[in-house]
Amino acid sequence: MRKIIGSTVLALMLAAVGAHAGQPAGLGDNLRYLSLGDSFAAGKGAIPVTQGYAYLLYREGTFASLTDTTFANAAVGGTTSSDILAYQVPQVIRFKPHVVTVFVGLNDLGKIFGGADPNTVLQQLGSNMTHIMCGIKDTMQSQGIDPLVIVGNLPDMPWLSEVRPEVRVVIMLANQIIAAAASDCGARVADVFTAFEGRKELFLQYRPGADPNEPHPNNAGYRVMAKAFMDAAR
Repeated sequence: MRKIIGSTVLALMLAAVGAHAGQPAGLGDNLRYLSLGDSFAAGKGAIPVTQGYAYLLYREGTFASLTDTTFANAAVGGTTSSDILAYQVPQVIRFKPHVVTVFVGLNDLGKIFGGADPNTVLQQLGSNMTHIMCGIKDTMQSQGIDPLVIVGNLPDMPWLSEVRPEVRVVIMLANQIIAAAASDCGARVADVFTAFEGRKELFLQYRPGADPNEPHPNNAGYRVMAKAFMDAAR
């Protein structure tokens, strides 16, 4: 009797598998969202780190409902645009995203403030940003996906620019370069610069006892960044 019952159960299980073989339960049809960038994209300074803007975009269902979105964050602190091109963009081939957000550039500009030639750094930034965004577009379009690519421009660093006005000038030049690259590649720009303008309270720098070298946003700042990306996605 046990053998008969066991055979019957097995037959029912196999029948059930066969009935659903054409409709597998899985995440294959989800919208795939990939975040690329530096420590801002990684959420450094947010408590917890999952309050960073990329996580907020995912959790709040910006691009698709939460249950229909597969999210990955490839961002790494200290990253430059050259690093993204070399190490993060290749992840696009495997992940096959429908949406990509990018935030990078402040570490590039740090080279200027360290004494590097501004023209050389800005030209390299422009070239890298074009290759990043157009590379993502071209790679995914060859796979039959036309991705939404959104790049964030850079906020002013008021604690620096108030002492060295050239800092703001360089950031604004970089933002023009980022916008031009985005336009050339059919990407959109999240206007983080304007969203942060005149709002020092969005930076950890202005927290009592803050590290003088702390440039990252606080939780409120990351919410403002997320809003800028949401606006660009509409």
